[in-house]
Amino acid sequence: MEKIVSLCKRRGFIFQSSEIYGGLNGVWDYGPLGVELKNNLKQYWWQVTVRDRDDVIGLDGAILTHPAVLKASGHVDTFTDPMVDCRTCKARLRADQLSEKNGVKQCPNCGGKDLTEARPFNLMFQTQMGASADPASIAYLRPETAQSIFVQFKNVLDVSRKKLPFGIAQIGKAFRNEINPRNFTFRSREFEQMELEYFCRPEQGMDLLAYWLKERIKFYEEIGISRKRLHILDVPEKERAFYSKGTFDIEYEFPFGRQELEGVAYRTDYDLQQHIKASGKTLDYFDEETKERFVPHVVEPSAGVDRTVLALICDAYAEDTAPDEKGKMETRIVMRFHPRMAPIKCAIFPLLRNKESLVTKAREAQAILRPHMNVFYDEGGAIGRRYRRQDEIGTPFGVTIDFETLGEKGEELRDTVTLRDRDSMKQERVAIKDLPQLISSKIR
Repeated sequence: MEKIVSLCKRRGFIFQSSEIYGGLNGVWDYGPLGVELKNNLKQYWWQVTVRDRDDVIGLDGAILTHPAVLKASGHVDTFTDPMVDCRTCKARLRADQLSEKNGVKQCPNCGGKDLTEARPFNLMFQTQMGASADPASIAYLRPETAQSIFVQFKNVLDVSRKKLPFGIAQIGKAFRNEINPRNFTFRSREFEQMELEYFCRPEQGMDLLAYWLKERIKFYEEIGISRKRLHILDVPEKERAFYSKGTFDIEYEFPFGRQELEGVAYRTDYDLQQHIKASGKTLDYFDEETKERFVPHVVEPSAGVDRTVLALICDAYAEDTAPDEKGKMETRIVMRFHPRMAPIKCAIFPLLRNKESLVTKAREAQAILRPHMNVFYDEGGAIGRRYRRQDEIGTPFGVTIDFETLGEKGEELRDTVTLRDRDSMKQERVAIKDLPQLISSKIR
């Protein structure tokens, strides 16, 4: 994990937020490569969840949330973790994360046993709206994206005219004032969710729970996460939310242990019923065929963007050996991202930077590819070093413009380039004009 964290900073995937001021605990900034990786993930999730389906539409709810919404959902009263303080090292800890020795709880930081009594700690960030600081001006930064979907259910239903079963999807920021953020970006105070609320008839709930679990596992395989590192936990009834009739956690084997990537839960009609009671508004569904009016049930696949990005990085990280410019074998760090997730799809290399005709052709190849994918131009250093730099950030393809491209070794090779594969390191000659179609077919 230390190697991965170091690479993330060194190569521009993830930085500590406000690092020059000592950092903001539990908050992270995504660098030039990290933001591309994160956007690729979100765009692919949106494509397969919303655009490729007839039964799902999108929403982008506000982060600032009316306190009545979170009162109705139970977050104001029950969204808490038990918190203790260590009087020895002054650490603030979750009570359920304390270690035990000889049956006595102790601080995991210093081993101290002088701990305060556990007390509830609400995880929501509270803020003030407007100039006055009174109870009427309180608002919250949302702790999840789901509630905006539930409170907008009727509006979305009216404008979309969808029939059950159908879903409302959303990607957005959420905030939780974690007592003890840890494991790099895995548990953060500011994070992003990819969430779907799939509304259905009560009798469809359990079948759709199984359906969406299967779909979500397929998604992770399609973005290149190893199936053998994914595990499905059937959450026991005593550990589920009281309103859930079934919950599965999709877990991933991180270097720091097996942890949850996504929850797929059958939430029944609890959320809509709570908002009906609290608001006095109707949030039901009228079936034109049966003439029934009822409150739909919902199945919720809810995935963490940041956790999935971290899983992608952990799964991609590898070390192998490759020859340097002199043929000597050396250790190569390579990020084996699936091409559709890779931040940069193709790197363009002129063999020599001081040969104007090579540079001109390289820029032509860059211009041809740029409308189709994210490309990177690099002319600095030996070609082997340039390959290594791109391997380390997961670029799946490299295009080298050499003297054959200029026709100096036969007219039949003019306007062809060397296309290198990151994983196999094999190279093939390809016509410049064929590059967009060829590479695009490999990264979809």
